Amino acid sequence: MRIKKIKIGIKDLKTALKEFAERADAIERGETVKKETGVYFTSFEALRKILTPKRLELLHVIRAKKPSSINELARMAKRDVKNVAEDVKYLEQIGLIEKKETDNKTAPVTKYDRIALEIAV
Repeated sequence: MRIKKIKIGIKDLKTALKEFAERADAIERGETVKKETGVYFTSFEALRKILTPKRLELLHVIRAKKPSSINELARMAKRDVKNVAEDVKYLEQIGLIEKKETDNKTAPVTKYDRIALEIAV
């Protein structure tokens, strides 16, 4: 099985905007731009607030046990459904999970096996 990873990193806003502008200029010139998938935060503190131990545990349960619904995920994680639903919604908003509609259920899914952390020094 091929391991897929997602990058998570820390970039200040100025750097992120500069990279975006450089990519936009390259596209305008007709150059091929390599697609980069990742989630970036403006500080280590922001990263820690978002990737809490409970949210990381949800990512692991989703990947390992493939729950068919948010309710099933909450049971597997032994957590309250409302709190799990809020965490799933947040993780989806930042791009770490997707929701898949099947048989009147919403199943959370991940498309990767690893998270690679990048910190610029």
